[in-house]
Amino acid sequence: MMANKCLIKKDDKVKVIAGKDKGKIGKVLKVNRKKSRILVEKINVVKRHSKPSSQNKQGGIIEKEMPIQWSNVMVMCNKCVTPARVKMQRLEDGEKIRVCVKCGEALDK
Repeated sequence: MMANKCLIKKDDKVKVIAGKDKGKIGKVLKVNRKKSRILVEKINVVKRHSKPSSQNKQGGIIEKEMPIQWSNVMVMCNKCVTPARVKMQRLEDGEKIRVCVKCGEALDK
């Protein structure tokens, strides 16, 4: 199976557009292209119960972030400060960069 085309990268700022955390903004911590999921900082936080073990000496309720579907987020553009669709553009030297569709600003540094 071919991995889905995802224009979201690690350290991007994204806004959630669907789900229980709709409207929240966070930073992408991890991208899983095979499962089409991303891990966003302070988004989709769930509580998990854990027993005391050798790694986790103290048991209890732990809050952690879970991955969400990448189609439920949009990349935030730095120039227009809004969620934006992204397209790929080839420069004169042959390098491909991500560009905001609305304002034309390059998202890659």
